[in-house]
Amino acid sequence: MRVPAVPALAPLLVCLAALAFLNRGRAWAAGAGEERFAAQRAAMVDRQIAGRDVRDPRVLAAMRRVPRHRFVPAAWVAEAYEDHPLPIGEGQTISQPYIVALMTELLALRGGERVLEVGTGSGYQAAVLAEVAGEVFSIEIVEPLARRAAATLAELGYGKVHVRAGDGYRGWPEAAPFDAVIVTAAPDHVPQPLVDQLKVGGRLVLPVGDAWQELVVCTKTATGIERRDVIPVRFVPMTGEGVRRGR
Repeated sequence: MRVPAVPALAPLLVCLAALAFLNRGRAWAAGAGEERFAAQRAAMVDRQIAGRDVRDPRVLAAMRRVPRHRFVPAAWVAEAYEDHPLPIGEGQTISQPYIVALMTELLALRGGERVLEVGTGSGYQAAVLAEVAGEVFSIEIVEPLARRAAATLAELGYGKVHVRAGDGYRGWPEAAPFDAVIVTAAPDHVPQPLVDQLKVGGRLVLPVGDAWQELVVCTKTATGIERRDVIPVRFVPMTGEGVRRGR
């Protein structure tokens, strides 16, 4: 007598039910994780950024939105929202959240601007800029970092950020002029090509110096630049042509 085939489906149905349960569990865990990170971002902004001297509501909103934990290596995710820089590989770091917010605020963006960033790094600063400005052009001299940042930004939907690998000392001439320029590595002088690509009235924000560095704001005028030193900082040094030109 032939045994009915229907009971043989029972183990399969059990497996499918278990798989569905596991998938729901993973989805719940992912959602709970994102809620936890969102809470950490809110606390970061309240204590580390608004709790100091950053007041621009657009910048504060951007810092609350951008998932910093997506821009750091897995080994450092637990520290993603703490008040210090973190290593991202290749001898580079992701800046302290406060410094990212401060530099963004110093650009005095109001929305819709074209911004040049020299030193993409992890891509985090570019994402924050994209939340505030209109379009971001970012250059990274370390090619593996450029590829990784471009991939992360694409995954997160930052389509108005354009990343390329190369030496950023001479900027991005074919995309110039820019409303604002930001540099996230320290030259020992203000690079003239970046000033040249800045619109009159625009701002260039960068760290300048060797062992001792100052965060500097340069506002372009019809006759040159007006320079203002803000606070002492510590960034990785600019490499490539910036080093050669400064000597």
